[in-house]
This record gives sequence, C-alpha cells and structure tokens, in this order.
Amino acid sequence: MELNFYSLSSGSSGNCYYLGNGQGGILIDAGIPGSSVIRFLKMASIPVASIMGILVTHNHTDHTRGLEYLTRRSFLPAFTTSKVRKSILSPKKRIAPDSIREIPLEKEFHLAGFEITAFPVSHDAPETIGFHIRSGENTITIATDLGYICNKSAEYIKAANLLVIESNYDEQMLIKGRYPWFLKERIQSDRGHLGNHQVSAFLADIIGGKLSHICLAHLSNNNNTPDLALKTLYNTFTEKGIVLNGSPVISVLNRHMPTDMIRITG
Repeated sequence: MELNFYSLSSGSSGNCYYLGNGQGGILIDAGIPGSSVIRFLKMASIPVASIMGILVTHNHTDHTRGLEYLTRRSFLPAFTTSKVRKSILSPKKRIAPDSIREIPLEKEFHLAGFEITAFPVSHDAPETIGFHIRSGENTITIATDLGYICNKSAEYIKAANLLVIESNYDEQMLIKGRYPWFLKERIQSDRGHLGNHQVSAFLADIIGGKLSHICLAHLSNNNNTPDLALKTLYNTFTEKGIVLNGSPVISVLNRHMPTDMIRITG
C-alpha cells in the first residue's frame, strides 16, 4: 500500500504534517493557522473531506495553533492521550471537549486505514508523544520535540521506513546566540530539544536496514540552518565511515511552506 507524506510546515514557529494512503488521510499536529492548513492541502490537491482526523503530540502552540479552526469549522476530530487532551482544553481555546478523542499510550488504534501507536517522548509539556504509523508494510515514525532519545522512543524510531525527527539547534549557534541563559539551558536539557550533533550521532548508529527516508524537522529559526543540520549529519556519517549510496534519502523540511510529497510504495 502506498504511503504519502507531505509536510505543510515544520519548525519552531509551527508544525503540521499530512499522511495519506488509498483509504484517506490524517494530519499530525496543527501548529499553523487553520486557513493555512486548508490552503496548503489544496496546493497538493488533497481534499479536506479526505482527512479523517488530527493526531496531536502535545499542547504547545506551535503544534496546536490551528486546532480550534479545524475542529470547529472543518469538523475534524482530534486524537491524543488523556493528559495531552486535558492540557489542550482551556477557556482560552474555544475547542469543544468532544472534538478531542482520547487514545491509549503504546496501544495500537486504527484511523483512516492506518495502524497508529502513540509513544512517550521527553519534553517540557504535561505530556508529549510521538507517533509510529503503519500502512500495509510501510511505516513512518514522527518524533519531534524531545530532549533526548530514550530507549522506548528508540524502539519506534528504529522501526521506521520514513523517519521524521527533530534537529532543532546547532550547538554553537545556540551558545553564542542572544537567548537568555535559562532558555539555552531549557533547550539543551533532557526535556528540551534535540541538537544537530545529538540526532546525527543517533542516526549514525541506526542507519541501514529498512530506513529509506530521513526528514530533519523542527529546525530553530534563530539557532540553526538547513545547511548546518545537513552538514553535521553528513560529517558524522563520514567520521563513522558510513557511505549512503543514495539510501536513505535525506531532506530538511521547510519552515513556512510545504515540502514536496514523499511517496513510499511496496
């Protein structure tokens, strides 16, 4: 069965991803305005009516900004764990409680022809989750907003054909940048974000097997660049003696505009 991945936006200012197959589609997070989500879907000829729901990783605004619009105006249901649901619902956000449906942690559920498992990641929110999603023999793991890769997260990351993983900051840019020290410490903490060197070292250890695509995601606007993220990754591979020969395909997801559709067949 074909698996189609389309990043609408990825970065510290907003995150939203589309995943489709022959039966329908889902969104993962809605951290950009709902009107932009609709516009970007139309750009890719994806009917809004084909979207069966929105998976939500955590309550931070760069992952939930468009949630109210999409649940109220487009009548899309959202799916997340009990703790994340509770943290999202507030008087400031006019999201109807019954529009957010609870899903179990580390127990598979089905939506739009996908087999979906939410797994825990370490981040400074009441709860943050990643998603491992299967369609036929094809799998995708989405792991953004995590301060380090714990053993549980690693299991799901290693099981992916297509991996969307955070490469948030360049360590030197962050240290030398203008952020106050408390914020630099928060970003680098185990409940913060993954830096370029962290994720590169991890990927060098797991490269190979069925991993066909790596998408570096959630780059900081102030403390990273796509070129630096890629350079760090390729340098790490070279140091480890890793020769790619075209596989996996490595890309950096765009911040403010969609990235070309990635299609996996088989």
